[in-house]
Amino acid sequence: MEREKIRSIEIENHPVAGVDEVGRGALFGEVVAAAVILPLEQFAHLESLGVSDSKKLSAQRREQLDLLIREVAIACEIGTASVDEIDEMNILAASLLAMERAIAKLQPQPRYCLIDGNQLLRFQLIQPIPQETIIKGDALSLSIAAASIVAKVWRDRQMTAMAEVYKGYDLAANKGYGTVKHRQAIAQLGYSDLHRKTFKIK
Repeated sequence: MEREKIRSIEIENHPVAGVDEVGRGALFGEVVAAAVILPLEQFAHLESLGVSDSKKLSAQRREQLDLLIREVAIACEIGTASVDEIDEMNILAASLLAMERAIAKLQPQPRYCLIDGNQLLRFQLIQPIPQETIIKGDALSLSIAAASIVAKVWRDRQMTAMAEVYKGYDLAANKGYGTVKHRQAIAQLGYSDLHRKTFKIK
């Protein structure tokens, strides 16, 4: 979908929530989603400051933009799905559940949702809301990009805090993802209670 069409959706259906998740491929910890509703009058300003796909930003820049997004957003919420839920239902379903939980917290509720990826949400937690899936949405939609930044910053902080409790797994550096050092630690120390047991450690 073209960027111009997505922007039209964001304007014509306001308030629109951008929704994205982070931590889907990690070996450790919750999967985290954010849902963000931005005011239309802030779009140009946020774009000028570089709000875009969180993966393309430095950690320091993400932290700065997270503060700004939270300051100007109409609504901004986090939803999570636990390691037990990931292992029980699979990571895709858990990611969708985390997204729904984030949306359910939003006040006001959005009129429309833009979802990163290609999977429609089931909206079992709230009344059905029109939604659009966008592949690589964090690069095409400002609302999804904002959600990607908020989710990434929130989860990275969580992983840094967890590193003080779950020592030896290098979580502060790898944020739960399967780096060589992390996999070696699992081989030596075994799984912790927050490792995803259904994820294969190669």
